[in-house]
Amino acid sequence: MSKSFLPPQRILHGPGPSNIHPRVLEAMARPTVGHLDPLFVELMDEIKSLLKYVFKTENDVTFPISAPGSVGMEACIVNVVEPGDKVAVCINGVFGGRMKDIIERCGGIAVPVEFDWGTVVDTNKVEEVLSTDNEIKVLAFVHAETSTGAMSDAKTLAQIAQSHDCYTIVDTVTALGGIPLLVDEWGLDAVYSGSQKCLSCPPGLSPVTFNQKAIDKIQNRKTKVQSWFSDLNLVLSYWGSGSKRAYHHTAPINALYALHESLLIIQEEGIESSWDRHKKNGDYFCSKVKELGLEPFGKDEERLPQLVPIKVPEGIEEAKVRSILLNEFNTEIGAGLGALAGKVWRVGLMGYSSSRESIDKLIEALKYALNKSKE
Repeated sequence: MSKSFLPPQRILHGPGPSNIHPRVLEAMARPTVGHLDPLFVELMDEIKSLLKYVFKTENDVTFPISAPGSVGMEACIVNVVEPGDKVAVCINGVFGGRMKDIIERCGGIAVPVEFDWGTVVDTNKVEEVLSTDNEIKVLAFVHAETSTGAMSDAKTLAQIAQSHDCYTIVDTVTALGGIPLLVDEWGLDAVYSGSQKCLSCPPGLSPVTFNQKAIDKIQNRKTKVQSWFSDLNLVLSYWGSGSKRAYHHTAPINALYALHESLLIIQEEGIESSWDRHKKNGDYFCSKVKELGLEPFGKDEERLPQLVPIKVPEGIEEAKVRSILLNEFNTEIGAGLGALAGKVWRVGLMGYSSSRESIDKLIEALKYALNKSKE
């Protein structure tokens, strides 16, 4: 006979999810109400307001999609991109490649702009591509590439897109809450993120924000949005403004309690202070890693402070080190993906997991695991 699942208390230093604040876990256990309950509708408005704060935007269309970040990616693409639209998509890791796949699935014409894994998006190359092909209508790129730890220059990329009258679709799944992200100041059009990274919320929600320029394009489409669930023209009947909300889907009530609490915690800390904490802890971790004789992957100025890839030394079996950490220290770190598989460990220092105390424990565990793996 099956029994209740009782998970261990892991220390999550992988590429996501991150550890969840006790306040957020407690919020999830509160009584469930209906998804159209007037009190829940008030909470929805508070969540929208708090998301505007962390995104640094006044966009009215700012809300969490009831699905993980990959559905946020899909929602931005299928709403903004119509069949036949040319989209320059920057690929410097796994998630740029996923954007290309979705663009093609909804009838867009993807124009790949490719870079070596672990490097940032070269703004000069993007400028060259957009200057060469004036039929390109959209620029899609990943701000913080989770698969490689590369931090691209979203501000400059947005400026380039604007100079060529292109819309931007921006992946901020690992960026939101961890590094500066100024949606309004930079003029980003369609932006998506995830709940399980620097927001330290359970996986399963994708905060998104669309500016008026993007909304105008969506409302003047010649074709229906490919996805019924992600069609903003429909979902905004539920997540729009005002007290009257029409049924679109049954929202994940308790997960939204958790998101609300996690956003309150960030507001209490201050979003700029959150950025600063992640930066200081990322620098501290890299310094400690070097003391162990290990080398962070990528250039210092191009590396995310909240997701640090570490090169696997010669003669070390990377999976064995991860296994020792997990089984003897209840600590998770991530493996490399794609072109970096077997070559790096991906270490997350996100949200509630980004603390000096947690990093010190991780370094001691990593030191032990490296020595034991050589036996």
